[in-house]
Amino acid sequence: MRKTDKKMDNELRIALTDVCETALTEIEGFQWLTHTVDYSYFPQSLKIICVFDTNAQLATFSESGGHDQLLSTIQKTLSNLGITVKHVARHVFFDSEESCMNVHGGNWAKRLA
Repeated sequence: MRKTDKKMDNELRIALTDVCETALTEIEGFQWLTHTVDYSYFPQSLKIICVFDTNAQLATFSESGGHDQLLSTIQKTLSNLGITVKHVARHVFFDSEESCMNVHGGNWAKRLA
């Protein structure tokens, strides 16, 4: 990873941590978020994964319209970093601890690979 990539990754991590902290207090069932990226194909390769505790909580969140609000917050955060993505929904994915446990035995590294 180049020095500029490391700098961008650090800025992205800090900004997404702020999004996470807000979501933890405002969204029931929200647990954490992470990102993956291949800086050779940035920002097209950027993936942000928002994790809920259960599938039921994720479904409730999606049905409540909170989905659009969180996408908007993430879009604004990326914009503030100078990262332009045409359709933020193509870069943000939603998952649950429950699904990871059922399919990958709780191994998030394997699930995100």
